[in-house]
Amino acid sequence: MAERRFINEDGTVRPEVIAQQKADAEAAAAAHGIDPERVDALIAEVNEHGYVIIPDVISQDVIDTMKAEVKPMLKYSGRNEFEGHKTRRIYSVIEKTLTLNPFIEHPLIIALLDRLLLPNYLLSQVQAIDIYPGETTQPLHADDSFYPVPRPRPPIGAATIWAIDDFTEENGATTLIPKSHLWGEEHPGDGSGHNLISAVMPAGSVLFFVGTLWHGAGANRTDKNRMAVTAQYCQPWARQQENYSLSISRERAKLCSKKIQAMLGYSMLFPFIGFVDGRDPMRLLED
Repeated sequence: MAERRFINEDGTVRPEVIAQQKADAEAAAAAHGIDPERVDALIAEVNEHGYVIIPDVISQDVIDTMKAEVKPMLKYSGRNEFEGHKTRRIYSVIEKTLTLNPFIEHPLIIALLDRLLLPNYLLSQVQAIDIYPGETTQPLHADDSFYPVPRPRPPIGAATIWAIDDFTEENGATTLIPKSHLWGEEHPGDGSGHNLISAVMPAGSVLFFVGTLWHGAGANRTDKNRMAVTAQYCQPWARQQENYSLSISRERAKLCSKKIQAMLGYSMLFPFIGFVDGRDPMRLLED
């Protein structure tokens, strides 16, 4: 069978396939001016701790443009404790604005994802989030815990949280438990008794972490809002959280880059997953 070219008898991926995937990822990163040694160092941090904070990734101009367009859309507070009763979000973002696209497909983030996930990984969800004064702590969670696969295990996804405003302990910076991505089925509760830390970082920075890391938004104890952008990605065989085939129109998808089109679902996991009428769905965006 064709799979034998890629997979050993015990189901593991053959070393030459892994080596080729890494070479392809390094070539793609180099094409975007990303230093492979920097990617190696960041991935090493992620593998050890479950996350890495990368400062000064997005310029203030990009932030200002995004804020000006997105702020008027943030009209509705959350419906439950998880969304936050004093937190405002927008979903189906790409249908409403393209100003988050530079965050979704930032070359450095793509270089990291290329190392962690299979080719043609997908965008699972993307949100703009504004946490208002008085918001309480979000329950700790792991982003890919809804996939019914026992832990410990490799992550099924990875995520970014971009600091649009400075993240401080006082205004609700994301809290996380280092190395909790390696845990089994235990639940941290409210985090007490664990090494719970705050992802303090200046605006323009990004927190990158794997889907098995326990984390949550902190409480905003200041008198100002704290805004973020988050994008989650998943393996190409996993179901996305947002149903983009229904929430993002084909006309809107045509305005995105080929990379984002592929991450929305206009792509395939070789050889069979994701086809439309037996063919690559990317052709649906061709005039």
